[in-house]
Amino acid sequence: MPDVKPTNGLRQVAATRYVTPFREGGSLPGLVEADDLGMYVLKFRGAGQGVKALIAEVVVGELARRLGFNVPEIVLVDLDPALGRSEPDQEVQELLKASGGRNLGLDYLPGSFDYNPVVREPSADLAARLLWLDGLTLNVDRSWRNPNTLLWHRELWLIDHGASLYFHHSWRPERFPAASYRFDAADHLMVPFAGPLAPVDAELSARVTPELVREVLALVPDKWLAKDEAFGTPEAVRDAYERFFAARLAGPRTWVDELEAARAARV
Repeated sequence: MPDVKPTNGLRQVAATRYVTPFREGGSLPGLVEADDLGMYVLKFRGAGQGVKALIAEVVVGELARRLGFNVPEIVLVDLDPALGRSEPDQEVQELLKASGGRNLGLDYLPGSFDYNPVVREPSADLAARLLWLDGLTLNVDRSWRNPNTLLWHRELWLIDHGASLYFHHSWRPERFPAASYRFDAADHLMVPFAGPLAPVDAELSARVTPELVREVLALVPDKWLAKDEAFGTPEAVRDAYERFFAARLAGPRTWVDELEAARAARV
């Protein structure tokens, strides 16, 4: 098996074969084979939301992993646009051509399928933890219509965090009301099953330390962060994300009260 080089703590592989698109997602992710002989769901830098979605995938996915959730391995995938030459679908061809360089991949979980909590009800604790995580990271894309969770080997796995941290698509250094960013949990997948938020909030907020946040942010490639013209340098962008999490976790956390109100209304 070829050597796999670590980069920023995430493994780096090279795509060797484009297999098929996944048309369920708006960004048209695709299944690729890489030079480590693994199969990955590739998220393209040339898709509509660009590298900001990839940054959110790394930050939220790796934060979730450190909080005990199952998340497929996240890798950095180098893509040669020449892989698109034999692709008959013009939309896919253009996406591959626009995504040369470093993209993001998630380990493909063969045989997995969309998680349905009605079929396999989550524990009240797990549901509350996931609701809290999505409230912290402003993940607006985990609903009944689009669960972004998989069932694999009888366990729940989290995927597709590109819509999280939505503020970074238009943020400015002088405008940062992180504590009050709106998160509507009424349609969240886990609201009907979640237990009380207070004990979960006490535990998880203590675990998301500044050191943990910096550890996760260090995994994001500098080249992706450097594209953010609002802050100038990759370290300045990381500092801005740190300020977001610090403000989001500072007390009183009104967003947790709002989560609890949404949960209580469904009990």
